[in-house]
Amino acid sequence: MTKKQTSLKKIGFEIILAGRSNVGKSSLVREITGQKIKVGKRPGVTLKPKHVHHSDMLITDLPGFGFMSGVKERKQDIVKDQIVRYIEENNERINVAVLVLDGGPFIDVVDRWGAKNEIPIDVEIFDLFHELGIDTIVAVNKMDRIKTQDHDVVLDGIVERLGLFPPWRQWNNMIAPVSAKKGDMENLESLLRKRLHAAKRDDLLKYI
Repeated sequence: MTKKQTSLKKIGFEIILAGRSNVGKSSLVREITGQKIKVGKRPGVTLKPKHVHHSDMLITDLPGFGFMSGVKERKQDIVKDQIVRYIEENNERINVAVLVLDGGPFIDVVDRWGAKNEIPIDVEIFDLFHELGIDTIVAVNKMDRIKTQDHDVVLDGIVERLGLFPPWRQWNNMIAPVSAKKGDMENLESLLRKRLHAAKRDDLLKYI
């Protein structure tokens, strides 16, 4: 057993971040943890899970799924399978899953897939979290790119396409509008702290 495998067995609280390539997962991890990790300049740079340790808390940045510039379709499928395998194999250890969405194009992407009678992978992953009973937060990133007066309409549309009933504010314990680029992380950080407190892990609050 490697040193890395041994350390992962000692994890007492794990938070994973999943989402399409280039939605800002790595940036969110950097904002949450304060640690500098490599942020891809193009979709598909992160091909393996990246981990940040704080005490016995593990924050895992999963590879981005969906379109990856310069990555063959077969490789994209392999990455998707790796993501699903990681989630299923570590289900009992994962305390919180953060599904990261790009708030701007998400609705159009889902509707395009729906027109082909297909379910986009973002929605599949969201459903997988619920099937496995993993506590889920949806971080709607890049809200700074959406006009303030349109925020509620966009967020209502997002929750509806995730199979939830709008208005989105009734899901404010799950939906976290954020902007990693602007450092506007309060909604997500607040929800993560609530999860830590509920798990009686206030000793980890200082890391979020």
